[in-house]
Amino acid sequence: MNSAFRMRRLSATVRDFGAHARQRWYLYLPVFAIWGFAYTRLFIDPTPRVPLLFNWTPSLPCRVALLQYGPTALKRGDYVVFAFDGEAQARYPGLRGQPFFKIVRGLPGDRVSVEGRAVAINGEIVGQAKAHAYDRQALEPIDATVIPPGHYYVQGTSPDSFDSRYRSSGLVRADQVLGTVIPLF
Repeated sequence: MNSAFRMRRLSATVRDFGAHARQRWYLYLPVFAIWGFAYTRLFIDPTPRVPLLFNWTPSLPCRVALLQYGPTALKRGDYVVFAFDGEAQARYPGLRGQPFFKIVRGLPGDRVSVEGRAVAINGEIVGQAKAHAYDRQALEPIDATVIPPGHYYVQGTSPDSFDSRYRSSGLVRADQVLGTVIPLF
């Protein structure tokens, strides 16, 4: 086979597939949409007109939410998006500024205590700290403390969530919070 014949054959194959995909676009659109977001952990639409947030991790039960930008007085149970700025930046430099989507579990003045690997806020156990991350690096639970002013204890609903249970993630400062979230579905 000469190269001109192979090029014509390849061109015909691509043209036939294009015609097939145009006729069955409804099958390919969801596949390409899922593929397009497959490696995106969290995507925030930067246009202020439609501040949608897409959560592709099991850290929280909702997948799509509205993001309300700006500072606000946070309450226990609020969903927030914040820019990561913990000690783990040395081990995971790609996390710097990465938006995280969590629930506020502890407010300034609350007491965080740790017994073994069980983390509690004001005496109520809120989760267990894992011993190792997915990459097998050791994870230390957060130190027992009273949450200082301007800081929050945040946590995901998944036992694998990287959140305030761990010393390397730590408490979230108020200036790290990008906004609050209203879950849609």
